[in-house]
Amino acid sequence: MSVLSNEPAATVADASVSASGRAASKTRLRLWLRILKTSRLIESEVREKLRQEFDSTLPRFDVMAALYRAEAGLRMSDLSSELRVSNGNVTGIVDRLVSDGLIVRVPVDNDRRAMIVRLTNSGRELFQRMAAKHESWVNEILGGLSAAEATRLMATLEAAVRRLEGKESE
Repeated sequence: MSVLSNEPAATVADASVSASGRAASKTRLRLWLRILKTSRLIESEVREKLRQEFDSTLPRFDVMAALYRAEAGLRMSDLSSELRVSNGNVTGIVDRLVSDGLIVRVPVDNDRRAMIVRLTNSGRELFQRMAAKHESWVNEILGGLSAAEATRLMATLEAAVRRLEGKESE
């Protein structure tokens, strides 16, 4: 029996664990909602700045970023996979970037149906300007965090990402 009640000690302990488990669950739920809100606010600010300063969109920026990292270009299917969007979504963005002269489509030698897309020189130059501005915007948006706070938050979020991706053992 528990000293504080007539309940068996195991029941009191179970209730305590259950209550602390519920509290932790609520805290994690609030954390998830806070992460979503923070992400939405940052993304909204970046979207608006891209529109105002470059007459561009975040999806266009993301496509250009992926192609900037892959200097030789990417197959359309690989680009879709990297961005985690459908081929149809990427095709529309690529069509507009091609018409703007920022990327080119190049046929794959051994596959008539496949195309590689890559940035043109002007696309590469524009992306470099956009990326520099993007970095300054994010720095401004998150400027209220000290370097130490940002480092701790990054470590915590990285640990969460590793667990979610099943890479905790790495």
